[in-house]
Amino acid sequence: MARRATVLSYCVVDNLSRSRLGPLQFSTAIRARHLRWHRWNGRVFVICGLVIGTSALVMSFGMPAIGGVNQAVATTLFAIFFLFALCKAFWHIRRREIALHRQWMIRAFAVGLAVATIRPIVGIFFATSPLTGLTPHEFFGIAFWIGFVLHLIAAEAWIHLTPPQPAAVIG
Repeated sequence: MARRATVLSYCVVDNLSRSRLGPLQFSTAIRARHLRWHRWNGRVFVICGLVIGTSALVMSFGMPAIGGVNQAVATTLFAIFFLFALCKAFWHIRRREIALHRQWMIRAFAVGLAVATIRPIVGIFFATSPLTGLTPHEFFGIAFWIGFVLHLIAAEAWIHLTPPQPAAVIG
């Protein structure tokens, strides 16, 4: 019971940080007018992300995956990438490299959102399973790979199609 409560707590923190606070970080208007808030919100986002990314790694190894090894490998790889992207973003902002910080935060945010996209993909697989004959063990891993890869493609497109915004004064 305590284990479920802990996982639920992580999910609540993740949902708040990723879906509520995260998009505000990319608003040029908010960042320009409220730089101090942007910085504190970013710190909260990174700390929550580190907790969530670490818990995803722990769950990858500590809990049985419905999709077997395929799902466990996808979860492990993208948890590591998510943590790496957060750390790279933090590293670049500490060095005042705003454009690189932006790129790595976009990647981290995209991978974090992928978890929410995987759910409807799994739903499509469930809905079509009478026609395809696929079982959850067969399609869960595939759904994870689809969700994560789609989000990384979207992140790279966003990075390459949108110019970096003017850097705020860092003081």
